[in-house]
Amino acid sequence: MIRAWKVAAGLALAATTASAGGIERTAQSTAILFEKGNIVELSFGSVNPSVSGATTGAFAPFGAAGIASGDLAESYTNAGLAIKQDFSDRLSFALIYDQPFGANTAYPLGTGYFAQGSSATLASNALTGLLKYTTDANVSVFGGLRYQTMRAEANLIFAGYNVESETDGSLGYVAGVAYEKPEIALRIALTYNSAIKHDNAVVETGGAVPGASTLSYETPQSVNLDFQTGIAKDTLLFGGARWVDWSEFDLSPTSYTTAFGAPLVSYPSDTVTYTLGVGRRFNDTWSGAVSLTHEPSNAGNYTNLGPLNGRSGVTIGATYKQGQMEITGGISYIWIGDATTTVSAAAPTAVASFTDNTAVGAGLRIRYRF
Repeated sequence: MIRAWKVAAGLALAATTASAGGIERTAQSTAILFEKGNIVELSFGSVNPSVSGATTGAFAPFGAAGIASGDLAESYTNAGLAIKQDFSDRLSFALIYDQPFGANTAYPLGTGYFAQGSSATLASNALTGLLKYTTDANVSVFGGLRYQTMRAEANLIFAGYNVESETDGSLGYVAGVAYEKPEIALRIALTYNSAIKHDNAVVETGGAVPGASTLSYETPQSVNLDFQTGIAKDTLLFGGARWVDWSEFDLSPTSYTTAFGAPLVSYPSDTVTYTLGVGRRFNDTWSGAVSLTHEPSNAGNYTNLGPLNGRSGVTIGATYKQGQMEITGGISYIWIGDATTTVSAAAPTAVASFTDNTAVGAGLRIRYRF
């Protein structure tokens, strides 16, 4: 009875990752491990952000105040695949493919903004294998390995600089513990995702020492605290908090950093994202969920390739169940937090301000039980 509206609640949580902290695009969820039975699922997401700002006039080389950037954030899509298998009443396995990090930035030409024509892309893929063991006391422990690939490129017209990287793959791990009380649909789960170190071969054009080098960095460690509980017949309260160690993330290609005295991409603070929602089963076929998300803004300046600082959002989702098939759809509307940006150690004050930005995200999940 609980199963169908838990799916809608899950998608409501997943869809709110649109425009999350840093370059994050998924919350690296392990929720499929806690579903009953054997499952295969496909998921698709599309996000249309609208992000623009204007110069502050605080540093003369970057223009007078009020020169608009135009919309720099391109739309993007995400895809996921997961398979979950029960080996016994106590032991389960899941294999999860997702695209946890990404960026698509392109400043339009003809605006007069100092970064016009500049662009950056970042793409990732991850494959995670997990095992979960449940004890007699309804406590479960779970964990496994994650293999992740990363590739990026950036072209900064105003700086006469370009960098392109090869794809690099590396291993990390996942570990967690959970407690469940099935008779009231209670579950509390704590999940740790390790940092993953990458060493990408890159070629830089422009900057202080152009040429080939190695770009070393780590995608950040994170902790997910997720909960759910029944609060009335056919009604579920769910939510959680996710901490991500973004203050340790630093993309500093040699030639760029030597020239400008600052990373190409970095973030001044960690992020914590809070989610709270309600799921409701209407009948044997239909269920729905609504959730609210908030990620507080942080102090400090950001880089012009990622001027996103906090967010608030609302997500609605619905599930249609027929036999062994479940189809879930969801849509999110996100208010993106205001951010100020700088470009180098020579310009520590904000050279641009980004305000009143939004994003719309939509997702579809198709799940089959076997």
